[in-house]
Amino acid sequence: MLQLLMIHAAAALLAPAVVSRFGRRAFLGLAAVPGAAAVWAAMQTGDVLAGNLPVQEVTWVPALGIDFAFRLDVLAWLMVLIVGGVGALVLMYCAAYFSAHATALGRFAGVFVAFAGAMLGLVATDNSLALYVFWELTTIFSFLLIGHYHDRQSSRRAAMQAIIVTTFGGLAMLAGLIALGEVDGGSYRISELVSSAAAGELGGDAPAVLVPTAVVLILLGALSKSAQIPFHFWLPAAMAAPTPVSAYLHAAAMVKAGVYLVARFAPGFADLAVWRWAVLVAGLGSLLLGGYRALRQHDLKLLLAFGTISQLGLIIVLVGYGDSGVALAGLAMLVAHALFKAALFLIVGIIDWTVGTRDLRELSGLGRRMPVTAVAAALAAASMAGIPPMAGYVAKEAALESLAHAGEPLDWVVLVAVAVGSALTVAYALRFWWGAFVDKPGVAVPEAKRTSRLIMAAPVVLAGASLAVGLMPAATERALAPYAATYPGEPGHLALWGGVGPALLTTVVVLAAGVALFAGRRRVEAIQDAMPEVRGAKDVYRSLLRFLDNLAADVTALTQRGSLPAYLSIILITIIVTAGAVGLTLGDTWPVAVRLWDSPMQGAVVLIVAISAFLVARARRRLKAVLLLGVSGYGVALLYELHGAPDLALTQTLVETVTLVVFVLVLRRLPAYFSNRPLATSRWWRAILGAVVGLTVAVLGVLATGARVHERVSVDFPAEAFQFGYGKNIVNVTIVDIRAWDTMGEISVVVVAATGVASLIFLRARTGRIDRAAHLSAARERHDVWAGGMPDPAAQLRRPPGSETPAKNIRVPGRNRTWLSGGATLAPQRRSVIFEVGIRLVFHSMLVFSVFLLFSGHNAPGGGFAGGLVAGIALIVRYLAGGRYELGEAAPIHPGVLLGSGLFLAAGAGLVPALLGGTVLQSTVVDVTLPIFGDVHLATALFFDTGVYLVVIGLVLDILRSLGAEVDRQGELEGNQAPDIAFDDPSRVVDDALPAPDTRTPLDEPTTNRGGAR
Repeated sequence: MLQLLMIHAAAALLAPAVVSRFGRRAFLGLAAVPGAAAVWAAMQTGDVLAGNLPVQEVTWVPALGIDFAFRLDVLAWLMVLIVGGVGALVLMYCAAYFSAHATALGRFAGVFVAFAGAMLGLVATDNSLALYVFWELTTIFSFLLIGHYHDRQSSRRAAMQAIIVTTFGGLAMLAGLIALGEVDGGSYRISELVSSAAAGELGGDAPAVLVPTAVVLILLGALSKSAQIPFHFWLPAAMAAPTPVSAYLHAAAMVKAGVYLVARFAPGFADLAVWRWAVLVAGLGSLLLGGYRALRQHDLKLLLAFGTISQLGLIIVLVGYGDSGVALAGLAMLVAHALFKAALFLIVGIIDWTVGTRDLRELSGLGRRMPVTAVAAALAAASMAGIPPMAGYVAKEAALESLAHAGEPLDWVVLVAVAVGSALTVAYALRFWWGAFVDKPGVAVPEAKRTSRLIMAAPVVLAGASLAVGLMPAATERALAPYAATYPGEPGHLALWGGVGPALLTTVVVLAAGVALFAGRRRVEAIQDAMPEVRGAKDVYRSLLRFLDNLAADVTALTQRGSLPAYLSIILITIIVTAGAVGLTLGDTWPVAVRLWDSPMQGAVVLIVAISAFLVARARRRLKAVLLLGVSGYGVALLYELHGAPDLALTQTLVETVTLVVFVLVLRRLPAYFSNRPLATSRWWRAILGAVVGLTVAVLGVLATGARVHERVSVDFPAEAFQFGYGKNIVNVTIVDIRAWDTMGEISVVVVAATGVASLIFLRARTGRIDRAAHLSAARERHDVWAGGMPDPAAQLRRPPGSETPAKNIRVPGRNRTWLSGGATLAPQRRSVIFEVGIRLVFHSMLVFSVFLLFSGHNAPGGGFAGGLVAGIALIVRYLAGGRYELGEAAPIHPGVLLGSGLFLAAGAGLVPALLGGTVLQSTVVDVTLPIFGDVHLATALFFDTGVYLVVIGLVLDILRSLGAEVDRQGELEGNQAPDIAFDDPSRVVDDALPAPDTRTPLDEPTTNRGGAR
C-alpha cells in the first residue's frame, strides 16, 4: 500500500511535465496510476474475503502512536476498488473532455492524481491520526480542484466555501479521534478502537459524557464531508468545478469519505443514542431535502448535486443504522451510487461538451442524436431510481426488506422516510432523463459541436457495471457480507426477487408516486415556487462570515493602530496578565536556593550586557543602538562559553555578526537619528513595562526550574547522541538527528522568510541577471570619467603603457592585477585598498573553514548551521569590500537555487531511510578507509547537515542581494547613493535604468535627503 501511495505522489509531481510534453493524451497514461490501485485490490480479493487481511506497518512517531498502518479489510477493499477504478475511468474521460489548448491542464492532472492518492491512503489506513492527515489532504486537493477555474468568481467562492466547511468538520473530527485514542480502552488503531467499543470496554473510569461527545465530533467531520444537513449547501456550489471533478469527488470519492467514516465506526458506536439520532436526523433530513430541491432544478448538474445530497443521506442512514441486514444494503448502495452517479455526471459533461448547454429547458431531441449516451443515461438513471434489475434496485429492496423485517416502531418510521425519499428520487431521475434526451415541443434541437468515442467509454462502462452488479446479487452479497457481519442483528440478503411482501409493495408505491410527481411536474414546480423562502444553512453561513469579517475589522481597528510600541505593549501586557499572574498566584515551586553564577566572571558579563541594553534604550542614533545591541549579543555568546558550551558560543557569535550586518544594511535607508522621541511620561511607562516584563520572565524561569518532577530529557542526550547519532557533539547531533524534525521545520521557515523579505525589496525580477563586474568591462573601456568630472583610476589600470585608447583583454604584469575585480566598479571614495587586500587573503580560507566546520561538527564544535554562517560572513565581507558587482563575482548563483537545493537535500536525506525500510530522518554510520585521509567515520546525518549548510548560505546571500545589492541599485537610481559606475555619455544606460550623469547629485556634494526614509 505504501508503494502505491508513493507511485501516486511521484505521478502527481511528474504530471505537469508529462502533460506539457504529451498534452491531454497524458491523461491516458496517468489513468494507470489509480487503475493500478484497483487492480491490486482486485488481486487481494481472495485473501480479503477469506479473512487473511493484507497488513502493512511503517513506524512514524511511535511515541505519539502515529504510524502508517494499512489494513485491507472488506470495507477498505471495496473503497479502494471504487477510488481506483472510477478514478482511472474519469482520467481517461479527461483525455477527451478537455480542450487541447486548455490552460493549467498539467496542474489539474497533478492535483487530481494527488487527490486519488490521498483518498487511497484515507480508506486503507488503520491509524486514526494518519486518517486525519489523509482526510485534510483530500480537503486541500479538493479546494484546488473545485477552484480550478480560478479566474471565475463562482469557482473561487465555491472552493473557499468547501474548504471552510470541511475543515471545520475535520478539526472537530480530530478532537474526537484524540479523545477516543486517549480514553481508557481507547487506541489510535481504528480496528482496535472499534472492537473495544463493540465489546463495551471503552471509557472505563472516564466521565460518562466523554465518549458520546467524541462520537458527535467524529460525526461532525463525516457529515460535513458528505454534505449532509446542515452542511449540505457547499456541494451544489462546488458544481462550478470541471465535470470530471464532480464525477469523481462528488460522486465516488470525496463525499464518500464521510460515508466511509460512518461505516467504519458504526459497528462499535451505533448502539449509542447520540450516534443513532444524529445519523437518522441528518441522513433522513438530507434524503428528503435533497430530493425536494432536485425537483426544481433546471441545470442538470445541479439536479444531480441535490440528488447526491439525497442519496448520501440514504447511504449514511443505512450504514450507520447499526443493523447487519441494513448495513449490507447500505454497502450495496455505496457501490451502486458510485457507479450510477459518476456515470450521470460524466454524461452531463458530454451533453455540455457536445451542445454547449446543460439547461434542460434548452435541450431537446438528444435521444435521437446521441443514442448511446441516452441508453447509458437510462441505465444509470434507472439504477438511481431503484428500477429492476439495476444495482440500485437490489440495494434499496434489501434495505426496505431489512427495515420491514425488524418491525420496531422506529424501523417503520425510517422505512416510511426512505420510501418518501425514494419516490422523490424516482421523480428527479425521470426529470433528468426527460430533460436531457426527450423531444420537447417548441424547443429546437441544439446543434452538436463535436463528438468523440473516447469520451463515451467511461460512462458506458459505469452504466454497464450498474447493470452487471444488479444481475449478480449473490456475488455482491458474498463480497460484502463479511463486513456486514461485524454489525449486530440478523444478516440480510441481496436478491432480484424477494417474493411478495412489504418491501415489494413499498417499491410499487414508490415507483407509482415518483411517476406521479414527474407527470405533475409543472404543478409541483408551481407549489414549490409558491412556498415562502426559508432562511437556510447557506444564509446562516454567509451571515456568520459577515459577522466574522465585521468582528475582525473591529478588533483590527482597536488593536492595529499603526504604532509598533502599542503593538509590543499589548503583547507584553498579555504575557504579564496571563503567564505572570498565573505564576505568581499558583506557583508553589520556589527553589530552596538560587545560584547566581558559577564564577564572578559570569556576573561581570551579565552586568555589561545589562548596561549595554540600558544604553540601547537611551541611544538617539540608530547606528549607536545597533552597536550596543551587538555588545549584548556578544555578551550572551561569552556567557555560553563561560558556561562550557563552545558550540553555542560559536553559533551565537556568528548569528550576532550576521545580524549586525543586516541592521547596518537596513540603516542605510533610514534617518541617522530616531526622529520620533517619546514624551517623558511615555518613556517612564515603557521603562516600567520593560522592568515588569523582565521580572515576570525571571520569576517564570525560577518557577519552571523548581517545578521539575522528572529527570531531564537531556540527561540521556550524551549517550543517545553517540549511540544513535554516531557523534560526540551533542548540540549538532541534536539538531540533525535527535530533534531533526524541529530543524526541518526551522529551515522551511527560513526559506519562506528569505523569499518573503526579498520579494518585498526587489523591484525587478529576482531571477534576472546577476550583476558582475564583467558586464561592465566593455562600457568602462569607453568611459573613463566618473560623474562630476572625477577621474576613474581603474581605467588607468586597464590602459597599456603608451596607449591613449583603452584596450580590452590586454594584461600588463604589475599593472592589470586587481585584488578584487568588483572593487574597480566603486567610486574612489568608497574603496579601501587595505580592506580589499585583506579580504582577498582570507576569503577562501573562510570558505575552507566553513566546510571544515560542516564536516567536523558531528564530533567537534561546528556543524552545518555554523559552517553556513561562516561562509555567509565570507560573502558579507566580500560584498562590503567590493560592492554589489563583487558579490556577483563571489557568488554568481541565485539564492533561491541554494535555498531550494538545501531544503530538497535535507528532505531527501530524511526520506531515503524510510524507502530503505527505516524511519524518517534515521541516521546510520559508514566506516571506510580512503587514501590520504585514512579511516573515515561518516554519519549519514551529514547529508541533512549539508542541506542546512546550503539553506543558511542561501539565506545570507538572499539578504545581501536584497538588502545589500538591490538597495544599492535603487539608491543609485534615486540619486541617494554614490553609484557603482557612471558614464560621461548621458545616452548610455547600464544596469536596467541608471540615470544620466547630469541628473545625479555630484559625488562630492552632500544630498539633502541622504539616508532619508523612503
